[in-house]
Amino acid sequence: MPIYEYKCPKGHVFELFQKMSDPQPEVCEVCGEGPLQRVLYPVAVHFKGSGFYSTDYGKGGIARKSSKDGESSGGDSGSDKADKGDKKEKEKNVKKVAES
Repeated sequence: MPIYEYKCPKGHVFELFQKMSDPQPEVCEVCGEGPLQRVLYPVAVHFKGSGFYSTDYGKGGIARKSSKDGESSGGDSGSDKADKGDKKEKEKNVKKVAES
């Protein structure tokens, strides 16, 4: 059962341990004034682990290895691969047109 916090018009704040289906109290426990207003608080959310930060996106999960000519490999992003595929496709189309 959750704990709800209520505030009366005079400023008294008190907590009630009640079921979600129980009706809201009508008068303040301290002074007897009404109507009461339920006090809401933001929920605490903790993101743990990798994948929750913009710097974690697109790492590829594979450590980059140096090749003989000094270029890195194994860390290509998806957009780089798509660009390379588009270039190869354009080259094929140019060759086909030139042969015709």
